[in-house]
Amino acid sequence: MAYVDGFVVPVPVARLADYRKLARKAGKIWLEYGALAYTECVADDVKAGKLTSFPQSVKLKPDETVIFAWIVYPSRKLRDSINAKVMSDPRLASLADPKNHPFDGKRMFWGGFKPIVELRAADHSPADDGAGIEPTA
Repeated sequence: MAYVDGFVVPVPVARLADYRKLARKAGKIWLEYGALAYTECVADDVKAGKLTSFPQSVKLKPDETVIFAWIVYPSRKLRDSINAKVMSDPRLASLADPKNHPFDGKRMFWGGFKPIVELRAADHSPADDGAGIEPTA
């Protein structure tokens, strides 16, 4: 069964291009070591909430945006192996020093998740919902 790492990180808007460059580089390395998918998204329709929200979760500053990302692996066991290889890859050695990050790692949060529902467009058709089916008498 697949396994997913998710993370949320604040990024200064002025450093977004730097972050994107780093994310592309890192994503290629994750895929090279066996991750199935690597996705990073920038906030678009994300508002501060009254109790919780993406901006509140990272104590977002006025000059920052939120990144929501995930990496899909074939299994938890392979995720652990892939992450160990990625973390020791010399191409990402510059990340060892937080001063080189185009984001605030102290406000980043992440975790590993077991999927409980996975749907894809090819797996679903309107007929699955009973749409267009007339009741019989």
